[in-house]
Amino acid sequence: MRPLGIYIHVPFCLRKCAYCDFYSGPSGEAEREAYVSALVTHIKDERQKWLGHTVDTVFFGGGTPSLLTPNQFHRILSAVAENGALSSEAEISLEANPATVTLEGLKELRRAGANRISIGLQSACDEELKLLGRIHTVADFDLTLAHCREAGFDNVNVDLMYGIPAQTEESFAHTLDFVTERAPEHISAYSLILEPGTPLARRAETLQIPDEDETADRYDLLCRTLSARGYEHYEISNFAKAGYRCRHNVKYWQREEYLGFGPSAHSFFDGCRFYYPPDRKSYCSPATRQILFEETDTGLTDAEEALMLAMRLSDGVDTARFFAEYGVDFEAKYGERILPYIKGGLIRKTERGYAFTDRGMFVSNYILAEIL
Repeated sequence: MRPLGIYIHVPFCLRKCAYCDFYSGPSGEAEREAYVSALVTHIKDERQKWLGHTVDTVFFGGGTPSLLTPNQFHRILSAVAENGALSSEAEISLEANPATVTLEGLKELRRAGANRISIGLQSACDEELKLLGRIHTVADFDLTLAHCREAGFDNVNVDLMYGIPAQTEESFAHTLDFVTERAPEHISAYSLILEPGTPLARRAETLQIPDEDETADRYDLLCRTLSARGYEHYEISNFAKAGYRCRHNVKYWQREEYLGFGPSAHSFFDGCRFYYPPDRKSYCSPATRQILFEETDTGLTDAEEALMLAMRLSDGVDTARFFAEYGVDFEAKYGERILPYIKGGLIRKTERGYAFTDRGMFVSNYILAEIL
């Protein structure tokens, strides 16, 4: 049985954050119920597609998936499991924003099958949260985390941001201290990007935005601090205690198969990449739901794409496996190109191949563009 990941997009939030360009927005209870019904129908219609597969990860992303009721979550997960393909050991993740969950709701989600929860903190400084347009406070996060633990979640991720306008080294160090003192199993940290059209981008000229060197310093502080406190830096933006890598996200970097459901959800299945258009109304209509779009050709071969994705992980590229799967001798093709980066301390030789150092990960996009 081939492993398969399932991604469920929940395009709802209480209020759009100032930096967010994901497909999501406010909604009422009736809209959410109609969407869940359409989603369940679609999953059931498509389940023949993954016969011969074992679903070993399910990820509810958004938006704010914690706006779903436990009953809605259970119905969606039951549709995935209905053909018996859901592994009893599956990692089932749910993104949640503080102030959108209750203790009893979390207990019900845990009973319904969720076993991993990702809490969007972003910063442990209330002023930075306010600037980002977040609806919660630091105190809200603390209460949510306590409720998650009481509800039985022993696999918790916390999302952080660096490069926030007016963020200082001291305020980011405080955020790292705050989070690591609470000992989540996993931490994800992303550099803030001012996406065109977002409220924060429209205010860019009035904001004190960290420059590239300052952002690099934050990333360096992030890597050093989390490494010293027992977190493995296993992917550019992700850190985990031993045994707690996010199995679903690792599928993306290892080119394993996954199917996405919902408007704007992407898939990689049977060698093809495709997605549903970001249009909730279209998705909820059986007549138009099946309109799929293949992802734009990146100009990369399968081998080049595999290299680009594998190098996001601290494990890097396994040259023997790379040759076995793609017929490409890594060192013959890329050896001279990566030599300057090895000498510069940005790429390191591993037992099985090559990987970025922490310093190299921060500028990985530039290096990979040069290599490829």
